Amino acid sequence: MTNQTLTHRIAQHEDLEALKALMDAAISENQKSFLDKSQIVSSQAIMGLDTQLIGDGTYFIVEAGGLLAGCGGWSRRATMYGGDQTPGRSAALLDPSNDAARIRAMYTHPNHTRKGIGRLIISLCEEAAKAEGFTKMELVATLSGEPLYRACGFEPYEEIIDDRGGAGVPLLRMRKSLT
Repeated sequence: MTNQTLTHRIAQHEDLEALKALMDAAISENQKSFLDKSQIVSSQAIMGLDTQLIGDGTYFIVEAGGLLAGCGGWSRRATMYGGDQTPGRSAALLDPSNDAARIRAMYTHPNHTRKGIGRLIISLCEEAAKAEGFTKMELVATLSGEPLYRACGFEPYEEIIDDRGGAGVPLLRMRKSLT
């Protein structure tokens, strides 16, 4: 396969169905080496898209050869991770002088992993957060995402298990300075 040019844009509400399909595929396939079947089902229950990110204009779509290849964004709001259906979300705005912006809802289609999509999204998020005055970022990584985040300079600081979807899903809180 030849290298395809990656393009990006801000996600719109019309993209929701395509984004949900990509997320389902990414969770189902990209987690297989890290989670058992019950944990994947649990992950599908707690992860997904927080449409507040689209409303805020902070969610990116990456296309390769005109096809949806990945998505992800950042947030100036308190919620760390999870989709619209995830309990405990907070739309409270963060203080850029004190709080860390969030990297949120990063997904790569299984046919497009390891092609620079995640790195592109992280760089777009970091640039946008810096432009709004944030000096640090945080995220909650899945085991499959951890190597990418480490390679992009994020450092782990807390291991958590989220069992709100049934089986416990291991996750890792990570952070990075933007200065």
